[in-house]
Amino acid sequence: MTYFLPENDPVLTAARGLALVHPDKVEVNAAPLFLRARAPHPDRRVALVSGGGSGHEPLHTGLLGRGGLDAVCPGEVFASPHNRQIYEAGVAAAKSEGVLLVVKNYTGDVINFQIAAERLRHDGIPVATVLVDDDLATDAADSATGRRGTAATVVVEQLLGAAADRGASLAELQELGTRVVARSRSIAVAARAQTSPTTSAPAFTLDTGVLDYGVGIHGERGTRTIARPPVDDLVRRMTDDLLDALPPGPDEVLALVNGLGATTDLELHAISVLLTEGLAERGLRPVVTVAGTYTSALDMSGFSLTLTRLDEGWVDLWQAPAETPLVLPRPMSADSAATAGDSAPERPATDASAAAPALATGSRVVLDRYADIVAQVRDNLTKLDQLVGDGDFGDNLSGGVRRAVKLADESGADGVAALAEAFLNDVGGTSGPLFGLLFKDLAAAGTGTEQAPSIEALAEATAGAQAAIHRVGGARVGDCTIVDALAPAADSLAAAAGAEPGSESAEAPSPPPHRPRSGAPSRPRPCAPGAAARATSATTRSACRTRARSPSPCSSWPSPTSTSRRWPPASRPRGT
Repeated sequence: MTYFLPENDPVLTAARGLALVHPDKVEVNAAPLFLRARAPHPDRRVALVSGGGSGHEPLHTGLLGRGGLDAVCPGEVFASPHNRQIYEAGVAAAKSEGVLLVVKNYTGDVINFQIAAERLRHDGIPVATVLVDDDLATDAADSATGRRGTAATVVVEQLLGAAADRGASLAELQELGTRVVARSRSIAVAARAQTSPTTSAPAFTLDTGVLDYGVGIHGERGTRTIARPPVDDLVRRMTDDLLDALPPGPDEVLALVNGLGATTDLELHAISVLLTEGLAERGLRPVVTVAGTYTSALDMSGFSLTLTRLDEGWVDLWQAPAETPLVLPRPMSADSAATAGDSAPERPATDASAAAPALATGSRVVLDRYADIVAQVRDNLTKLDQLVGDGDFGDNLSGGVRRAVKLADESGADGVAALAEAFLNDVGGTSGPLFGLLFKDLAAAGTGTEQAPSIEALAEATAGAQAAIHRVGGARVGDCTIVDALAPAADSLAAAAGAEPGSESAEAPSPPPHRPRSGAPSRPRPCAPGAAARATSATTRSACRTRARSPSPCSSWPSPTSTSRRWPPASRPRGT
């Protein structure tokens, strides 16, 4: 299939289109990109900010406005927004009692939202987080990944939006969101993968008559493939799995039937009847039934089911007035929809972006050499990334390098400093800000000067970068991440500088497995798309290897065992 998207800035263009269609509800900040509600409820004391990779529409942006979210940060397709987007959206939207961040449980999203939260706290803005992790497929007893965040995000954001309009405090909203997540479970199935925007081919292939059971919203492979049964048998199986995992509680439930992009309303409405009938047979009462495409996976052919066990007052929150682009059905009957909402005066758009700090000038020989290498290996990186996810890594890396080249061209900046600025502030996904941390330390070592930096400075920079990446993501040597390449380089440089390779300067301290880190959620996080090539969470290794259909990409990579004093290195990598 072919996507009808402009070649340049498709996500920004789509955001402008949403504001064009809903000028009374949505305004766009272009740099960095975020969307903001024009007329939030005047009783709101806390702003709700969410976001994630594009390609899941109408998720997030559809619930922007009164009764919903205050700001949404869209990343590139299937890539998390970068932390600067989230930070500046939080600054622009913050209310008198702060900001609540709603985050889907993927490594890139968690890291960038956590960094943004730290920046908001530094500015004195109260901030809290709700982590959505509803996907039953990644909740196996022998899995260390934890559940992914999927369609229950719609339920969480809808209920939080209504509660925020009633003047709920930051602590009350965080507690409500956490309870809704705990009472929600989802499971998805696909008959055809989404089309990769890079290759124009399906992200994975299935034989005729076969379904991928437990598929993820980025094209992560399911827990197993099954022969395609009649749809009523399939819905019964999915319902049984959800009820087995749903925490006990009242008999009233919210039932959400969600299309993954290419599934028609005809199918989704039929499935909703099968689901509600099956729930009634089991003694449950679906007070709210929602059917439609709410959390898509581009053009994937499939659907997901979400059940939320309702608590007292949640139905009232669901049917509260809202003025958002997406109008969700109200519980007057199982298949009815209401369109009530409030109108509000338009508020002029504001630009929340801040001027970038001046960068030191210097040599760009490292930048130019690195840009040449990335151009050569981009396609291979994309193929490796597609083994475990969405295949965005090659484009994400090359896009960051292009931003750095442009910055160096325009400002005459030191090439490595330009890389640090571009990757830390403007590249999303899992890897972007982590590469930014690495380049920031390398720039401080003097790699942008005409004279080669000292081995001691490089040893200190690589060790510092390794420690910073470990603090942010928790990865250790052996987790099949960037640390597996960075640690041997740090060891070699430390040895060449006269330090012990295993000393504190070369090896970042590691917490015990699964120990909660300060400011981070305690539940282990699943692989973000493409994480086998560059994931950051120490708990992702088994999931990456399970989903990959070939040996781990990093298992055959050579480890550096010596350090050349030539600068920059004369030889180039052979492949990826």
